[in-house]
Amino acid sequence: MNKPKYLYKTEEQLMVFEFISEGSKGIVKKMITYTYTGSENIYNLGFGDYDEATNGIDDKSVTNNGDSQKVLATVASTIYAFTEKYPEAWIFATGSTSVRTRLYRMGITTNIEEIKVDFDVYGLNAETDEWEEFIIGEDYLAFLVTKKHNKLAL
Repeated sequence: MNKPKYLYKTEEQLMVFEFISEGSKGIVKKMITYTYTGSENIYNLGFGDYDEATNGIDDKSVTNNGDSQKVLATVASTIYAFTEKYPEAWIFATGSTSVRTRLYRMGITTNIEEIKVDFDVYGLNAETDEWEEFIIGEDYLAFLVTKKHNKLAL
């Protein structure tokens, strides 16, 4: 996505990403993890404030640092990096609360045309409990994203 984002650091496997959010509440360290779910090629995207006590993610923390669009663009940029290394990956994402899941849906909706250039996006429909291609205005419980695979024209 061509939006302002933070620089991040990661390790060779691209499973953990860290960056610093800078805003009205000061400097807040953020963390993104990709964790294999045990289902073939499906990885869970975890995101939140870095918790020094656990050396992991606090996905319940509410920072309100005034930079949510830049933070979401940064998370999205890690999806590009992760799927470049793991092109067959399916990324599962849901918020730790219904409010966060709604924020993710709004972020996808706002950027769907740009996202669809490179990715297929699916939502777990809240009414039918079935996966469907992402539809603007639908309420979803979770999301699946995978890199588009270009087919050769014969």
